[in-house]
Amino acid sequence: MAKASKATASNVQNAPGYEGRFEELGGYTVGFERFGETMDAAPMFAGLPDDRCQSQHWGVVLKGRLTFRYEDREETVEAGEAYYAAPGHTPAMEAGTEIVEFSPTEDLGRTMEVVMRNAAAMAG
Repeated sequence: MAKASKATASNVQNAPGYEGRFEELGGYTVGFERFGETMDAAPMFAGLPDDRCQSQHWGVVLKGRLTFRYEDREETVEAGEAYYAAPGHTPAMEAGTEIVEFSPTEDLGRTMEVVMRNAAAMAG
């Protein structure tokens, strides 16, 4: 059985105000993420179709609040709630938000290539 925890996840990503720990499980990536700062992540998705995340996600908000912005609506998820985010969104998080999220590994990888390129350009 494939399994992971925040403590055992092999891929660790840190940036100011962010910590992510990731593991691939049978074609899906589980992410244990913490956002130390309030952020609107929309600029990170520039260059993707419609400048929006093209991956779908399933998750649970453990602490805080997470908002998914679509072209025609916003959906907010709060601590204790599970969610499904369809492709075509940008996320915004409140400081202190913690989530566990599952995403198809291939879709997430294509999206993260652009996100990482944007993050590097913003860092200078």
